[in-house]
Amino acid sequence: MTEPRWQSAAIPSNLSLARERIARAAERSGRAASEIALIAVSKTFPAEAIRAAFEAGQRDFGENRVQEFESKREKLADLPARWRLIGHLQSNKARRAAHLFHSVDSLDSLDLARRLDAAAQGEGKRLAVLIEVHLSAESSKTGVSESDFPALAEAVLALPHLDLRGLMAIPPFFDDPQRARPHFRRLRKLRDDLSRRLARPLPALSMGMSHDFEVAIEEGSSEVRLGTAIFGQRTPRP
Repeated sequence: MTEPRWQSAAIPSNLSLARERIARAAERSGRAASEIALIAVSKTFPAEAIRAAFEAGQRDFGENRVQEFESKREKLADLPARWRLIGHLQSNKARRAAHLFHSVDSLDSLDLARRLDAAAQGEGKRLAVLIEVHLSAESSKTGVSESDFPALAEAVLALPHLDLRGLMAIPPFFDDPQRARPHFRRLRKLRDDLSRRLARPLPALSMGMSHDFEVAIEEGSSEVRLGTAIFGQRTPRP
């Protein structure tokens, strides 16, 4: 029998190691580990892997695609976990996303914001959102431009069923994580400037993944998104 690409026995120790690294990075930045949220990125991994992480104490999970999470949700319905959409969301899937997720961390347009607001109203909930900012010149990355995101943020504040919590970004991948530091620093400044402009706190700064999260924490990240560090290497999609 072919072994699964994830091993449930390794997940608790992987989580423990990740939390230790988060704590050390938080200490270097003068913060407590409790100030950093760990989001386990479970995209492409089965419901059984998510359950193993939950049993090891993990509560926040990030998924990239609405349809993929729908296929897992029934097996996970008993778990009081917090489900977050971290991948690009097409406007025509806003209603399904508002139903499935506690938070959409990849808001990047006013049209999507309005659709999510209407969908959240239909669900009788106030949906937490992060605005994804496009920090690099990579055409493969999504997100709103640096010049346009303040206007988007102001528009989101006027939507009664959305709760703007902060910003998210995915910098370019570098073999040396230190090279991502200027991007993390830039997002923190954008968040701080926006908070002053809106005269309201924006506590969430979601940046840092398995290969660079310690640098991101040192630069002020409040949420790190770890997939391979917890679940192992992903098998490429067919």
